[in-house]
Amino acid sequence: MKNTIAKNMQMFQRVPEAPTNPKQPQKTKNRFDIGDLYDDGVGAGETTQTGLDEKLRQAYFWITNTAIISPFYDIEYNDQAPSSFTFGDSNARVTLPTGQSYSSFVLLPLLNLAVRRRCLIVGGPGRGKTATAILMGLIAGYDLTDVKRAIQHGQPQMTIADLLGHPLPADMVKAESTRDIRIAWRRWLEMRVKIIDEYNRIPTRTQSALLTVLADNYAEILDQVYECPESAWFLTANDDGGGGTYQVIEALRDRIDIVIRALHFNTRFLGDLQRRIEHRFRPERMVPEEIIFTDEEISAVQRRILDIELPRPVRSRLEFFCRHFEFFEPASTTLEYMTKDTAKLSGLDFRNLARQETGKDRVRDLGTQTRNGLSVRKLMTVLVFSKALAYFRGAPLVELEDVRQILPFVLHDTLSPHLESEFFDQPGCGAFRVDRISWLRHLFDLSCGEYERLNLDEADPLAPFDSDFEKGLDGLAAGEVEQKMVRIEAILNEWAGSGKLYGHMADDILKLKYYHQRYANYHRWLLWKS
Repeated sequence: MKNTIAKNMQMFQRVPEAPTNPKQPQKTKNRFDIGDLYDDGVGAGETTQTGLDEKLRQAYFWITNTAIISPFYDIEYNDQAPSSFTFGDSNARVTLPTGQSYSSFVLLPLLNLAVRRRCLIVGGPGRGKTATAILMGLIAGYDLTDVKRAIQHGQPQMTIADLLGHPLPADMVKAESTRDIRIAWRRWLEMRVKIIDEYNRIPTRTQSALLTVLADNYAEILDQVYECPESAWFLTANDDGGGGTYQVIEALRDRIDIVIRALHFNTRFLGDLQRRIEHRFRPERMVPEEIIFTDEEISAVQRRILDIELPRPVRSRLEFFCRHFEFFEPASTTLEYMTKDTAKLSGLDFRNLARQETGKDRVRDLGTQTRNGLSVRKLMTVLVFSKALAYFRGAPLVELEDVRQILPFVLHDTLSPHLESEFFDQPGCGAFRVDRISWLRHLFDLSCGEYERLNLDEADPLAPFDSDFEKGLDGLAAGEVEQKMVRIEAILNEWAGSGKLYGHMADDILKLKYYHQRYANYHRWLLWKS
């Protein structure tokens, strides 16, 4: 019997020695990092096939092939043109990826662990949300018992004391001030993997206390503060809309970096469930030692991810995409205040305001598809997770496809669709009202298509102004400054007679206004100095 159990453990704990992503070993060095002196010999910014990126991929493939049955490849990459098929009345398209592709349900929690951010896993009961979060804690080196005890289970009676800790009774009697009261802090606060199960069942007041820990890495009770370490957060919810026993407060939802869907179980894999029962296989008790990361290794992975290069052409397409959404002409007569945020703060009905926009092509204008724009926090998150995905793939730099694949999961709960937009009434677009992942990816594709149509790689109207300004102001003569200001005024005058105003144009105009003001201030200083 013991031999059979040992044999089963070996079968389920096996991690193949072959590289998960065979390619020529690469090394790129971006900059020196003090952490280079303490890690495993691969400096920050370097990528090697036998380094920590390979260990991260080994963890991914063990989870997908052994621990969690997730036979889905919804993050697709292609080395060459894939075969494609359509099915049903809706012409559902299925492609067979020609490059190594991945299941978002497993990959994204793993990337969240690597960059120590905050992810929300949504899906119906029994879909493996909590099990996946537990595996992340085990891969981070924690004991199974500690991980399970540290899970905070959302329930309507949860108090701030239940979540954070409570003052010691003896101190409450003896203390002359709140500063003298010691707090028995909950142990989960010290962990670098934090799991909140069904966070939308936590009362509103307790959510506010959770927000402080999640957003600012500290807990506070009676003027006593507990500083928490930088952590990877895993929150779960059954409701995709953020509902539940209690509505999740907006500030807490806004702090979620990435949203992950727990995909359904494909019943063609029922045999795998049968083998688990027969072999008494419990993934959380059989995590191979080869894929368990130390805290120092996760820190090294995080540094190397941030050092992955993001090429300017990729960033330019992301910039162009983001420029479509905040601009909202009916909100003001001043360009700076023509934003959807202004409309939201007014309290007026967004649909009525949107109807005031006339004359534009409301299908071609991508900004009409959303009710809001993007925050700085979300833009930074897109950059971080795009770098993480590139690092995971063993790539030396971020590719456009990395951004395209990661962006829908980052913006899932942030970029709200304006469902009354004429776009959703177009043939084949009705399903985008339901599926935000597919909608956001399609939206990015439309933006990239417009970017190519405008030939912005070769004909970006702001490129010469950016180049001039990056050279600095020191040493410029008054006449040179005046020439630069005249050039800005000339192009603005040209655009003023070109017709309709769109979101990507508004940001260009405001940046030129910024340059003009900087030059004007410098010119004023030159005149004063002379």
